[in-house]
Amino acid sequence: MANRKIIMDIINPNSGGIDVGSRSHFVAINQEHKDVKEFGVYAQDLKDLVQWLIENNIKSVAMESTGSYWQNLYTELQNSGIEVVLVNGKFTKNIKGKKTDVLDCMWIQRLHTLGLLSGSFLPDLQTELLRTLCRHRGNLIKTTSKAAKRMSQNMRLMNLRLDVVVKDIVGLTGLKIIKEVCEGQNNPQELAKLRHGNCKKSELEIAKALQTNNRQDFLFVLQQELKQYQYIRSLIVECDIEIKSLLDNFINNDEVKKSLFIDKKTHKRINKNTPKNIDLNLIAYQYYDGIDLYAIEGFSHGTVLTLMSELGEKGIHKFQNPQYFSSWLRLAPNNKISGGKVLNSKTPKGSNRLKIALRLAANSIGNLRDTHLSNFFNRVAYRKGRGIAISATARKLAVILWNMLHEKTQYNPPTTYEYLDQKRKRKVKQLQKQLAILDNKISNLQPA
Repeated sequence: MANRKIIMDIINPNSGGIDVGSRSHFVAINQEHKDVKEFGVYAQDLKDLVQWLIENNIKSVAMESTGSYWQNLYTELQNSGIEVVLVNGKFTKNIKGKKTDVLDCMWIQRLHTLGLLSGSFLPDLQTELLRTLCRHRGNLIKTTSKAAKRMSQNMRLMNLRLDVVVKDIVGLTGLKIIKEVCEGQNNPQELAKLRHGNCKKSELEIAKALQTNNRQDFLFVLQQELKQYQYIRSLIVECDIEIKSLLDNFINNDEVKKSLFIDKKTHKRINKNTPKNIDLNLIAYQYYDGIDLYAIEGFSHGTVLTLMSELGEKGIHKFQNPQYFSSWLRLAPNNKISGGKVLNSKTPKGSNRLKIALRLAANSIGNLRDTHLSNFFNRVAYRKGRGIAISATARKLAVILWNMLHEKTQYNPPTTYEYLDQKRKRKVKQLQKQLAILDNKISNLQPA
């Protein structure tokens, strides 16, 4: 019994393991130290690495997704025809004894040979190009948000309490006032005249909030922050043009997609961060072969753009069922069971951008009334609170998305979702019918 061994089947013969690093990569093609070799990170080093694998008849390779150091090597391996399995680092950390780069790559090679490693989700090249631009656009928007906060702080230090009288200091009213202040205007009555018609506060109240203390140091900083804000907004416009060009090229290369058409949804709210030059309603409809994603209540332009850039056109087909998809998004409970008892059922943490977009959509659904998803949201929120209701609704949205994109079906909820203008038109029609009935009754009561 002491010499008994468990023999495991070799699932991936002729396989290798790579421990990715910032300065060098360690590659193992067997479980002997002589079969481990170190390569650099320069372009020629990567080519030498691939050539060494080909010379040793390696058909499949597993590698860790360490930071962003794996991407160039992954591309080089893909172009060479070698099958690459990108693995999350947490699945390769159970090695015993002293940890070294050599032992790490040998451990990865052993696990991959025995078929014990599962690959991470990776989009196609077209989706990766779109994802790069959309993530860069998101970073630019975060930068403008920080610049707006700094402008608000400097305005407050100048005793210009613009943040009290307007909801958004970089909105239509706020930005005009900031520009005039930076150009030297300090008359509160003149600044208040820049008020937009939609602003709730009156000119008199705005004038009371804009009595400055004439601090020139804070004025100088405000001018600098305004220039930075305007410059970054111009970069966002350039990024939107590049995104539109990429999407147009993708749509125009497919005649079937190009022929699809859908009416505009004028009720979807457009804010300052929405791409102005892209009809995302039409683009998304063509991108997903006639699936109307905007029919889902709570879905905004940002949600649809995130879905297109993070998941891609065919990415949904990599998940067998909605449960796998919601688990990948970290929206499903991670049940830990022992002895027949559930020890823990918390939803795991994760920073997936699509998960964040679905949670934001779920939060907006919680503010709606009399819709299928808002009723579900309110039922969960009543029992367990709004936080859990957001997660539960986001998971429900993930299931709806899987069914729509994987099964090619339209969104068909039991309760029809209507925009505010649609509700008003329907109410007007009902009142007109009732008035017509009353008119008939009154005319029948009158003597002939």
